[in-house]
Amino acid sequence: MDWRDIPSLSALRAFEAAARLGSYSEASRELNVTHAAVAQHVRALEAHFGQPLLRRSGRGMAPTEAGQRLAADLTAGFGEIAAGVRALVQGRADRPVSLTTTPSFAETWLMPRLAQFWAVHPEVPLSISTGPRVADLRRDGFDLAIRYGRGEWPGCEAEPLTDANIVAVASPALAATLPGPAPPPEAPDALARLAKLRWLFDPQDAEFFIWLRAGGLDPDTLASSRFDANPVVLAACRAGAGVSVQPRAVAEPDLAEGRLIVLAEQADSPLAYHLLHLPGPLPPRVATFVTWLRRNLG
Repeated sequence: MDWRDIPSLSALRAFEAAARLGSYSEASRELNVTHAAVAQHVRALEAHFGQPLLRRSGRGMAPTEAGQRLAADLTAGFGEIAAGVRALVQGRADRPVSLTTTPSFAETWLMPRLAQFWAVHPEVPLSISTGPRVADLRRDGFDLAIRYGRGEWPGCEAEPLTDANIVAVASPALAATLPGPAPPPEAPDALARLAKLRWLFDPQDAEFFIWLRAGGLDPDTLASSRFDANPVVLAACRAGAGVSVQPRAVAEPDLAEGRLIVLAEQADSPLAYHLLHLPGPLPPRVATFVTWLRRNLG
């Protein structure tokens, strides 16, 4: 391969991150370099190719037509490199099983059960990363992901792990302020009755907005407050600050202890927590953890 016609890999990596994330700042955080360094790399590439690759779009950046083609090829290429490195690392018998999931699922489902897992599999170490962003398993090097949705994640094999019907929950004190007798949570008018309450949302609520609209509520017209993480939403909800939409699996500990009650519920929801992994056979340690998950969270 003649590398003389290929620009700096650091520049290509910076451009790919900026194009994928739509922001120099986000790219600099992902690559652990300065904002100025990312911008300088992109300018160097634009000079090399003699045409613009990124343009300003609102408060972020968007690739030009040429930039889109280059970014797609780079994402695929860097993904193959990451897959090769990952495959080599997976050959080590002592490496931890790496998992990415949401903070809420980790807090309310996974952490309370880890002692059970290690009681029967003390030889399997785990590395768990939490956050709202859906990680790219190939690029980011994770073995597994547990995510909430409809099971549609391109490039991954997904299987339902737990049912997670959606519920609207509030503290008993707030629920007591509602007028009239309470309809059953699954009643068609149960959600509409909550329209005048304050709603508490977090950045992971896109699917929940679909549920609200299907029930006759427009999230854009509701009195609402937004928080940057679901555990904060739940804390405010327990304190009576408003009503929240949650997967029932996440709210279950609070429901069991009486800190929250269900005011509206969607039965037979198409949404669920799914277990994701890349296509192909799983390494032995990963397969052991997956088998345990299926038995204990299904």
